[in-house]
Amino acid sequence: MTFPVVGMVGGGQLARMTHEAGIPLGIRFKLLSDTPQDSAAQVVNEVVVGDYRDLDTLRAFAQGCDVITFDHEHVPTEHLRALEAAGIPVRPGPDALVHAQDKGVMRARLTEIGAPCPRHRLVSDPADVAAFAAEGTGFPVVLKTVRGGYDGKGVWVVRSVEDAAPPFHAGVPVLAEELVPFRRELAANVVRSPHGQAVAYPVVESQQVDGVCDTVIAPAPGLSEELSAQAQDLALRIARELGVVGHLAVELFETEDGRILVNELAMRPHNSGHWTQDGAITSQFANHLRAVLDLPLGDPRPRARWTVMGNVLGGDFPDMYSAYLHCMARDPRLKIHMYGKDVKPGRKVGHVNTYGDDLDEVLERARHAAGYLRGTITE
Repeated sequence: MTFPVVGMVGGGQLARMTHEAGIPLGIRFKLLSDTPQDSAAQVVNEVVVGDYRDLDTLRAFAQGCDVITFDHEHVPTEHLRALEAAGIPVRPGPDALVHAQDKGVMRARLTEIGAPCPRHRLVSDPADVAAFAAEGTGFPVVLKTVRGGYDGKGVWVVRSVEDAAPPFHAGVPVLAEELVPFRRELAANVVRSPHGQAVAYPVVESQQVDGVCDTVIAPAPGLSEELSAQAQDLALRIARELGVVGHLAVELFETEDGRILVNELAMRPHNSGHWTQDGAITSQFANHLRAVLDLPLGDPRPRARWTVMGNVLGGDFPDMYSAYLHCMARDPRLKIHMYGKDVKPGRKVGHVNTYGDDLDEVLERARHAAGYLRGTITE
Protein backbone atom coordinates (compact mmCIF):
# COMPACT_ATOMS: atom_id res chain seq x y z
CA MET A 1 0.00 0.00 0.00
CA THR A 2 1.30 3.43 -0.94
CA PHE A 3 0.46 6.31 1.36
CA PRO A 4 -0.93 9.40 -0.39
CA VAL A 5 0.99 12.50 -1.41
CA VAL A 6 -0.50 15.87 -0.45
CA GLY A 7 0.65 18.83 -2.50
CA MET A 8 0.38 22.11 -0.63
CA VAL A 9 0.59 25.43 -2.43
CA GLY A 10 2.23 28.03 -0.20
CA GLY A 11 5.22 27.71 2.08
CA GLY A 12 4.14 29.65 5.18
CA GLN A 13 3.66 28.55 8.76
CA LEU A 14 0.28 26.95 8.03
CA ALA A 15 1.95 24.57 5.58
CA ARG A 16 4.72 23.92 8.11
CA MET A 17 2.25 22.91 10.81
CA THR A 18 0.07 20.91 8.40
CA HIS A 19 3.15 18.94 7.34
CA GLU A 20 3.93 18.27 11.00
CA ALA A 21 0.41 16.90 11.54
CA GLY A 22 0.80 14.57 8.56
CA ILE A 23 4.00 12.92 9.79
CA PRO A 24 2.37 10.50 12.28
CA LEU A 25 -0.30 9.71 9.67
CA GLY A 26 2.37 8.56 7.22
CA ILE A 27 1.28 11.16 4.68
CA ARG A 28 3.88 12.31 2.17
CA PHE A 29 4.08 16.03 1.59
CA LYS A 30 5.09 18.07 -1.45
CA LEU A 31 5.39 21.84 -1.25
CA LEU A 32 5.20 24.67 -3.78
CA SER A 33 7.06 27.52 -2.10
CA ASP A 34 8.05 31.03 -3.13
CA THR A 35 11.60 30.64 -1.74
CA PRO A 36 13.72 27.90 -0.11
CA GLN A 37 13.74 30.00 3.07
CA ASP A 38 9.97 29.98 3.58
CA SER A 39 8.72 28.55 6.87
CA ALA A 40 7.54 25.19 5.52
CA ALA A 41 10.34 24.87 2.96
CA GLN A 42 12.80 24.57 5.86
CA VAL A 43 11.23 21.30 7.06
CA VAL A 44 9.51 19.62 4.08
CA ASN A 45 11.60 17.10 2.17
CA GLU A 46 10.18 17.66 -1.33
CA VAL A 47 10.09 21.37 -2.17
CA VAL A 48 9.42 22.97 -5.54
CA VAL A 49 10.33 26.65 -5.70
CA GLY A 50 8.08 28.47 -8.11
CA ASP A 51 5.34 30.99 -8.75
CA TYR A 52 1.84 29.80 -7.82
CA ARG A 53 0.43 32.37 -10.28
CA ASP A 54 1.96 30.47 -13.23
CA LEU A 55 -0.28 27.70 -14.58
CA ASP A 56 2.55 25.65 -16.08
CA THR A 57 4.32 25.69 -12.72
CA LEU A 58 1.15 24.48 -10.99
CA ARG A 59 0.63 21.72 -13.54
CA ALA A 60 4.18 20.45 -13.17
CA PHE A 61 3.95 20.64 -9.37
CA ALA A 62 0.71 18.65 -9.33
CA GLN A 63 2.30 15.67 -11.04
CA GLY A 64 2.56 12.84 -8.53
CA CYS A 65 0.21 14.47 -6.03
CA ASP A 66 -2.98 12.73 -4.94
CA VAL A 67 -4.60 16.03 -3.94
CA ILE A 68 -3.75 19.74 -4.01
CA THR A 69 -4.54 22.01 -1.07
CA PHE A 70 -3.37 25.43 0.14
CA ASP A 71 -1.96 27.50 2.97
CA HIS A 72 -3.34 30.70 1.38
CA GLU A 73 -6.24 31.67 -0.91
CA HIS A 74 -4.34 33.56 -3.61
CA VAL A 75 -4.01 30.99 -6.43
CA PRO A 76 -5.94 32.33 -9.44
CA THR A 77 -9.36 30.72 -9.65
CA GLU A 78 -9.01 29.99 -13.38
CA HIS A 79 -5.78 28.06 -12.72
CA LEU A 80 -7.57 25.84 -10.21
CA ARG A 81 -10.31 25.16 -12.76
CA ALA A 82 -7.63 24.13 -15.26
CA LEU A 83 -6.15 21.69 -12.75
CA GLU A 84 -9.57 20.20 -12.06
CA ALA A 85 -10.23 19.88 -15.79
CA ALA A 86 -6.99 17.88 -16.03
CA GLY A 87 -8.32 15.44 -13.41
CA ILE A 88 -6.31 16.74 -10.47
CA PRO A 89 -8.27 16.83 -7.17
CA VAL A 90 -8.21 20.37 -5.75
CA ARG A 91 -9.55 20.79 -2.20
CA PRO A 92 -11.14 23.11 -1.50
CA GLY A 93 -12.16 23.44 -5.13
CA PRO A 94 -12.34 26.74 -7.02
CA ASP A 95 -16.14 26.99 -6.74
CA ALA A 96 -15.76 27.06 -2.95
CA LEU A 97 -12.44 28.86 -2.64
CA VAL A 98 -13.58 31.89 -4.65
CA HIS A 99 -15.72 32.85 -1.64
CA ALA A 100 -12.56 33.24 0.43
CA GLN A 101 -10.71 34.95 -2.42
CA ASP A 102 -13.29 37.60 -3.29
CA LYS A 103 -15.19 39.42 -0.55
CA GLY A 104 -17.80 40.67 -3.00
CA VAL A 105 -18.58 37.13 -4.17
CA MET A 106 -18.61 35.96 -0.54
CA ARG A 107 -21.09 38.61 0.59
CA ALA A 108 -23.41 37.95 -2.37
CA ARG A 109 -23.46 34.19 -1.76
CA LEU A 110 -23.85 34.46 2.02
CA THR A 111 -26.77 36.83 1.53
CA GLU A 112 -28.31 34.38 -0.95
CA ILE A 113 -28.23 31.51 1.58
CA GLY A 114 -29.53 33.69 4.40
CA ALA A 115 -26.37 33.92 6.49
CA PRO A 116 -26.40 37.01 8.74
CA CYS A 117 -24.00 39.69 7.44
CA PRO A 118 -23.36 43.40 8.01
CA ARG A 119 -25.12 45.74 5.57
CA HIS A 120 -22.88 45.97 2.50
CA ARG A 121 -22.52 46.66 -1.21
CA LEU A 122 -19.83 47.21 -3.82
CA VAL A 123 -18.95 50.89 -4.31
CA SER A 124 -17.34 52.61 -7.29
CA ASP A 125 -15.81 55.83 -5.88
CA PRO A 126 -15.82 58.10 -2.79
CA ALA A 127 -19.13 59.67 -3.80
CA ASP A 128 -20.68 56.19 -3.90
CA VAL A 129 -19.24 55.55 -0.43
CA ALA A 130 -21.00 58.69 0.81
CA ALA A 131 -24.25 57.45 -0.71
CA PHE A 132 -23.81 54.06 0.99
CA ALA A 133 -23.21 55.80 4.31
CA ALA A 134 -26.33 57.94 3.83
CA GLU A 135 -28.41 54.82 3.17
CA GLY A 136 -27.65 53.69 6.71
CA THR A 137 -26.59 55.55 9.82
CA GLY A 138 -23.91 57.65 8.09
CA PHE A 139 -20.16 57.59 8.62
CA PRO A 140 -18.01 55.86 9.72
CA VAL A 141 -18.12 52.88 7.34
CA VAL A 142 -15.68 50.08 6.58
CA LEU A 143 -14.08 49.75 3.13
CA LYS A 144 -12.35 46.57 1.95
CA THR A 145 -10.57 45.68 -1.26
CA VAL A 146 -12.37 42.58 -2.47
CA ARG A 147 -9.15 40.60 -3.05
CA GLY A 148 -5.76 40.31 -1.40
CA GLY A 149 -6.34 41.67 2.09
CA TYR A 150 -5.28 39.90 5.30
CA ASP A 151 -4.30 40.76 8.89
CA GLY A 152 -5.89 44.19 8.64
CA LYS A 153 -4.34 44.99 5.26
CA GLY A 154 -6.80 46.14 2.61
CA VAL A 155 -9.26 47.35 5.26
CA TRP A 156 -10.07 50.98 6.12
CA VAL A 157 -12.43 52.61 8.59
CA VAL A 158 -13.39 55.87 6.90
CA ARG A 159 -15.09 58.72 8.72
CA SER A 160 -15.78 61.08 5.83
CA VAL A 161 -15.97 61.18 2.05
CA GLU A 162 -12.51 62.80 2.06
CA ASP A 163 -11.08 59.71 3.83
CA ALA A 164 -12.58 57.33 1.26
CA ALA A 165 -10.14 57.80 -1.63
CA PRO A 166 -7.15 55.52 -0.65
CA PRO A 167 -8.95 52.16 -1.05
CA PHE A 168 -9.64 52.95 -4.71
CA HIS A 169 -5.96 53.56 -5.52
CA ALA A 170 -5.31 49.80 -5.82
CA GLY A 171 -7.53 49.64 -8.92
CA VAL A 172 -9.59 46.69 -7.65
CA PRO A 173 -13.28 46.62 -6.63
CA VAL A 174 -14.09 47.96 -3.18
CA LEU A 175 -16.69 46.62 -0.78
CA ALA A 176 -18.41 48.97 1.68
CA GLU A 177 -19.80 47.59 4.93
CA GLU A 178 -21.51 49.12 7.91
CA LEU A 179 -19.28 49.57 10.96
CA VAL A 180 -20.72 46.99 13.34
CA PRO A 181 -20.83 47.94 17.04
CA PHE A 182 -19.73 44.51 18.23
CA ARG A 183 -19.08 43.20 21.71
CA ARG A 184 -16.24 40.90 20.60
CA GLU A 185 -14.98 38.78 17.74
CA LEU A 186 -15.64 35.06 17.62
CA ALA A 187 -14.55 32.28 15.28
CA ALA A 188 -16.33 29.06 14.42
CA ASN A 189 -13.95 26.46 12.96
CA VAL A 190 -15.33 23.43 11.13
CA VAL A 191 -13.93 20.72 8.86
CA ARG A 192 -15.82 18.97 6.07
CA SER A 193 -14.87 15.99 3.89
CA PRO A 194 -15.85 15.31 0.25
CA HIS A 195 -18.58 12.85 1.22
CA GLY A 196 -20.12 15.33 3.65
CA GLN A 197 -18.82 14.25 7.06
CA ALA A 198 -18.21 17.36 9.16
CA VAL A 199 -17.00 18.27 12.64
CA ALA A 200 -17.17 21.53 14.59
CA TYR A 201 -14.66 22.81 17.13
CA PRO A 202 -15.73 24.88 20.14
CA VAL A 203 -16.45 28.51 19.24
CA VAL A 204 -13.55 30.73 20.32
CA GLU A 205 -13.03 34.37 21.20
CA SER A 206 -10.44 36.08 18.99
CA GLN A 207 -8.83 39.25 20.32
CA GLN A 208 -7.22 41.57 17.77
CA VAL A 209 -4.53 44.23 18.18
CA ASP A 210 -4.02 46.62 15.24
CA GLY A 211 -5.93 44.25 12.97
CA VAL A 212 -3.77 41.23 13.85
CA CYS A 213 -4.92 38.29 15.97
CA ASP A 214 -3.25 38.55 19.38
CA THR A 215 -5.03 36.06 21.67
CA VAL A 216 -7.53 33.24 21.15
CA ILE A 217 -9.53 31.80 24.05
CA ALA A 218 -11.13 28.37 23.66
CA PRO A 219 -13.99 28.11 24.32
CA ALA A 220 -15.23 31.71 24.17
CA PRO A 221 -15.87 32.66 27.81
CA GLY A 222 -19.42 33.61 28.73
CA LEU A 223 -20.88 32.52 25.40
CA SER A 224 -24.34 31.04 25.86
CA GLU A 225 -24.95 27.48 24.74
CA GLU A 226 -27.63 28.80 22.39
CA LEU A 227 -25.37 31.30 20.61
CA SER A 228 -22.49 28.81 20.53
CA ALA A 229 -24.70 26.21 18.85
CA GLN A 230 -26.03 28.86 16.46
CA ALA A 231 -22.46 29.79 15.43
CA GLN A 232 -21.43 26.16 14.91
CA ASP A 233 -24.59 25.40 12.94
CA LEU A 234 -24.02 28.50 10.79
CA ALA A 235 -20.41 27.49 10.01
CA LEU A 236 -21.46 23.94 9.15
CA ARG A 237 -24.23 25.25 6.89
CA ILE A 238 -21.85 27.63 5.10
CA ALA A 239 -19.40 24.76 4.56
CA ARG A 240 -22.17 22.60 3.11
CA GLU A 241 -23.80 25.29 0.95
CA LEU A 242 -20.45 26.47 -0.49
CA GLY A 243 -19.12 22.94 -0.99
CA VAL A 244 -16.06 23.46 1.21
CA VAL A 245 -13.68 20.52 1.58
CA GLY A 246 -11.12 20.92 4.35
CA HIS A 247 -10.97 23.44 7.16
CA LEU A 248 -13.27 26.47 7.20
CA ALA A 249 -12.89 29.35 9.65
CA VAL A 250 -15.93 31.60 9.94
CA GLU A 251 -14.92 34.84 11.65
CA LEU A 252 -17.88 36.41 13.43
CA PHE A 253 -18.98 39.54 15.22
CA GLU A 254 -20.98 39.07 18.41
CA THR A 255 -23.11 42.20 18.52
CA GLU A 256 -24.09 44.17 21.61
CA ASP A 257 -27.67 42.94 21.23
CA GLY A 258 -26.68 39.24 21.22
CA ARG A 259 -26.60 38.41 17.50
CA ILE A 260 -23.80 36.99 15.35
CA LEU A 261 -22.76 38.37 11.95
CA VAL A 262 -20.29 36.84 9.49
CA ASN A 263 -17.16 38.96 9.09
CA GLU A 264 -14.72 36.87 6.99
CA LEU A 265 -14.18 33.32 5.70
CA ALA A 266 -10.92 31.37 5.44
CA MET A 267 -10.74 27.97 3.72
CA ARG A 268 -7.52 26.61 5.21
CA PRO A 269 -6.12 26.13 8.70
CA HIS A 270 -6.52 29.41 10.54
CA ASN A 271 -4.93 31.42 13.34
CA SER A 272 -8.08 31.05 15.43
CA GLY A 273 -7.57 27.26 15.35
CA HIS A 274 -3.92 27.10 16.43
CA TRP A 275 -5.03 26.29 19.97
CA THR A 276 -6.17 22.88 18.69
CA GLN A 277 -2.56 21.68 18.35
CA ASP A 278 -2.36 21.19 22.11
CA GLY A 279 -5.94 21.77 23.26
CA ALA A 280 -8.05 19.46 21.09
CA ILE A 281 -8.11 15.71 20.59
CA THR A 282 -7.54 16.23 16.85
CA SER A 283 -5.92 19.45 15.62
CA GLN A 284 -7.26 21.59 12.80
CA PHE A 285 -4.16 20.65 10.78
CA ALA A 286 -4.69 16.89 11.14
CA ASN A 287 -8.38 17.19 10.34
CA HIS A 288 -7.69 19.37 7.31
CA LEU A 289 -5.44 16.62 5.94
CA ARG A 290 -7.98 13.93 6.77
CA ALA A 291 -10.68 15.93 4.98
CA VAL A 292 -8.79 16.64 1.75
CA LEU A 293 -7.85 12.94 1.58
CA ASP A 294 -11.44 11.89 2.41
CA LEU A 295 -10.34 10.03 5.51
CA PRO A 296 -12.60 9.71 8.57
CA LEU A 297 -12.40 12.93 10.58
CA GLY A 298 -10.96 13.08 14.07
CA ASP A 299 -12.59 14.13 17.34
CA PRO A 300 -12.61 17.94 17.69
CA ARG A 301 -13.43 18.05 21.41
CA PRO A 302 -11.11 19.98 23.77
CA ARG A 303 -8.65 18.22 26.06
CA ALA A 304 -8.82 20.84 28.81
CA ARG A 305 -11.40 23.22 30.28
CA TRP A 306 -9.56 26.24 28.81
CA THR A 307 -6.89 26.66 26.14
CA VAL A 308 -5.36 30.02 25.23
CA MET A 309 -3.25 30.75 22.15
CA GLY A 310 -1.01 33.81 22.19
CA ASN A 311 0.61 34.99 18.96
CA VAL A 312 4.32 35.76 19.16
CA LEU A 313 5.00 38.85 17.07
CA GLY A 314 8.44 40.11 16.18
CA GLY A 315 9.73 43.01 18.26
CA ASP A 316 12.99 44.84 18.81
CA PHE A 317 14.83 41.75 20.11
CA PRO A 318 15.68 39.41 17.22
CA ASP A 319 17.30 36.73 19.43
CA MET A 320 14.17 34.96 20.68
CA TYR A 321 16.03 31.71 21.33
CA SER A 322 17.63 33.09 24.47
CA ALA A 323 14.16 33.85 25.84
CA TYR A 324 13.25 30.16 25.74
CA LEU A 325 15.19 29.44 28.92
CA HIS A 326 13.07 31.82 30.97
CA CYS A 327 9.75 30.74 29.44
CA MET A 328 10.40 27.01 29.73
CA ALA A 329 11.75 27.26 33.27
CA ARG A 330 8.87 29.46 34.41
CA ASP A 331 6.15 27.26 32.88
CA PRO A 332 7.04 23.62 32.10
CA ARG A 333 3.51 23.09 30.73
CA LEU A 334 3.93 25.83 28.11
CA LYS A 335 3.79 24.77 24.45
CA ILE A 336 5.90 26.93 22.13
CA HIS A 337 5.54 26.78 18.33
CA MET A 338 8.04 28.77 16.26
CA TYR A 339 7.89 29.23 12.50
CA GLY A 340 11.57 29.58 11.51
CA LYS A 341 11.04 33.15 10.29
CA ASP A 342 13.37 36.11 10.51
CA VAL A 343 12.21 38.36 13.32
CA LYS A 344 10.72 41.65 12.11
CA PRO A 345 8.60 44.07 14.14
CA GLY A 346 4.93 43.05 13.98
CA ARG A 347 5.55 39.86 11.99
CA LYS A 348 3.97 36.60 13.18
CA VAL A 349 6.95 34.41 14.07
CA GLY A 350 5.32 31.88 16.38
CA HIS A 351 2.66 31.22 18.97
CA VAL A 352 2.28 29.72 22.41
CA ASN A 353 -0.48 27.52 23.80
CA THR A 354 -1.43 27.16 27.46
CA TYR A 355 -4.22 25.15 29.02
CA GLY A 356 -5.77 24.39 32.39
CA ASP A 357 -8.83 24.75 34.60
CA ASP A 358 -8.44 28.39 35.69
CA LEU A 359 -8.97 30.87 32.85
CA ASP A 360 -7.21 33.80 34.55
CA GLU A 361 -4.11 31.67 35.18
CA VAL A 362 -4.12 30.22 31.65
CA LEU A 363 -4.45 33.70 30.14
CA GLU A 364 -1.63 35.11 32.27
CA ARG A 365 0.71 32.28 31.30
CA ALA A 366 0.05 32.73 27.58
CA ARG A 367 0.39 36.51 27.65
CA HIS A 368 3.57 36.42 29.72
CA ALA A 369 5.24 33.88 27.42
CA ALA A 370 4.25 35.67 24.22
CA GLY A 371 5.33 39.01 25.67
CA TYR A 372 8.63 37.69 26.96
CA LEU A 373 9.50 36.06 23.64
CA ARG A 374 8.73 39.33 21.91
CA GLY A 375 10.67 41.41 24.43
CA THR A 376 7.81 43.53 25.76
CA ILE A 377 8.02 41.71 29.13
CA THR A 378 11.45 41.39 30.70
CA GLU A 379 10.84 39.70 34.03
